[in-house]
Amino acid sequence: QVQVVESGGGLVQPGGSLRLSCAVSGNILHILTMAWYRQTPGRQRDLVASISAGGSTDYAASVKGRFTISRDSTKNTVYLQMNSLNSEDTAVYYCHVRQLMGPDYWGRGTQVTVSS
Repeated sequence: QVQVVESGGGLVQPGGSLRLSCAVSGNILHILTMAWYRQTPGRQRDLVASISAGGSTDYAASVKGRFTISRDSTKNTVYLQMNSLNSEDTAVYYCHVRQLMGPDYWGRGTQVTVSS
């Protein structure tokens, strides 16, 4: 059984920062890509950032220069450092895990609210 658990969400003022974490545990062998998605009510889940096993990263245009994704492969953990947050970043953030063989996994999400 595989568990994907996000943490670090919360309420932050505009211009502030948050760091999300996602820990993967259980029977998972070779993780290829770890990524963060976000979703607001009534909208589809969109990719925010991803990082490959080799460390290559990709970002949505709206977060480039403000968010940084990183990964500790020894701990099967991925992080998302979010700076200069604004109201448009308010969403539920989900961790996604793609492995070499087997199904993808999602976490249950963590709420990020940017508001004064």
